[in-house]
Amino acid sequence: PVLEANLALRRRYWPHDEENILAAQSSLASCLYDLGRFDEALVLQRQVFARRMAMRSGADDIVLAGGNLCCSLLRAKRFAEAKSLLRDQVLQARSLSDSRRNGVAGTGSSQRS
Repeated sequence: PVLEANLALRRRYWPHDEENILAAQSSLASCLYDLGRFDEALVLQRQVFARRMAMRSGADDIVLAGGNLCCSLLRAKRFAEAKSLLRDQVLQARSLSDSRRNGVAGTGSSQRS
């Protein structure tokens, strides 16, 4: 209930602060996943990943959100969807690694959810 209230407050009072809303949403999804509420976690993780992609968040944030979503998809036995997403994530991670190796700093924060 605390994380749900936290998310509701952020949405109500700071609707313009999407990064913090996504962080709260991701934290809630992780908690739900840990509690075995996989379907609810999957819904939230889909929302976080879709929003990160739409916002063109930093590569680190997109890869992290995609990895979290892949875990939930695997748990839900949605193997084909997880495999497709994971392929995209590997390409994204390789691109990020190459850009860092070539001296281009990655954008976004490294937040573990």
